[in-house]
Amino acid sequence: MLSLEYLFCHIDDFCQNFEPKWQAQLLSHGLQGHQRSRRLSLSEIMTLLVAFHSSHYRNFKHFYQDHVCRYWTQEFPGLVSYGRFVEWMPSTLVPLCAYLKSCFGQCTGISFVDSSKIAVCHNRRISQHRVFKDLAQRGKTSVDWFYGFKLHLVVNEFGKLLNFQLTPGNVDDRQPIRDLLSSIFGKVFADKGYVSAALAQELLESLGIEFFAKPRRNMKNKLMRLHDKLLSRQRSIIETILDQLKNISQIEHSRHRSPVNFCVNLLCGLIAYCHQPKKPSLDLDWLLPRSP
Repeated sequence: MLSLEYLFCHIDDFCQNFEPKWQAQLLSHGLQGHQRSRRLSLSEIMTLLVAFHSSHYRNFKHFYQDHVCRYWTQEFPGLVSYGRFVEWMPSTLVPLCAYLKSCFGQCTGISFVDSSKIAVCHNRRISQHRVFKDLAQRGKTSVDWFYGFKLHLVVNEFGKLLNFQLTPGNVDDRQPIRDLLSSIFGKVFADKGYVSAALAQELLESLGIEFFAKPRRNMKNKLMRLHDKLLSRQRSIIETILDQLKNISQIEHSRHRSPVNFCVNLLCGLIAYCHQPKKPSLDLDWLLPRSP
């Protein structure tokens, strides 16, 4: 589990700079109404939400009642009931979006892109599902059909997140790629779901990005530089990251009761991964020229 003190200090430093600007922006647009004072600050609420995704608990209610309210009463003297805390969760959506962006890594010139399904219910309950009606869609992976969303990620060779986007489950992987790579440079490697000569040419001309997608079985192989071919074989790094996000950070489950809390859960899982001390990474020393 992450160091609670480090996590709170990092989030609190961000909130001290973000909150005044956010409140001023709301006032300028006439969106700021009367708010009751809370026993927990915004940074404390965000800390607890992110800490859950780095713990071994699989359910936030159990984490809050069995761990936080039992062992963290000195760290958080203003703790409230679980029901009241859940009422406060939607108010953290905008700050979490801004905070996640501040946790992104820097592009190094070598990036990997991929997508993964975020199912919101079992396939047998699709016809009965109402929480994400008109938002989620049916999609298909290489394994099976699902109902939910797609999470699109871009990472560098050190396993740090560079950008992400959430789309309905029926969106083609190539559709959001232009927005995902808008601030990326260098070379980007993807799997066969992103194969498109027109897309690669457009990215090269508009953004100067060399885009490499694994060819399908019925396609002819193209000549590639040796180090580009070796790098394209390292795409497993982003698959490992997506696996950790689902099985450690718990970004996917079927217990959501509102779209806003779904987004909060997803953002906190991504933030928890960004604070993970040891991330999947690649040793690319073989790419560096040898000293004479």
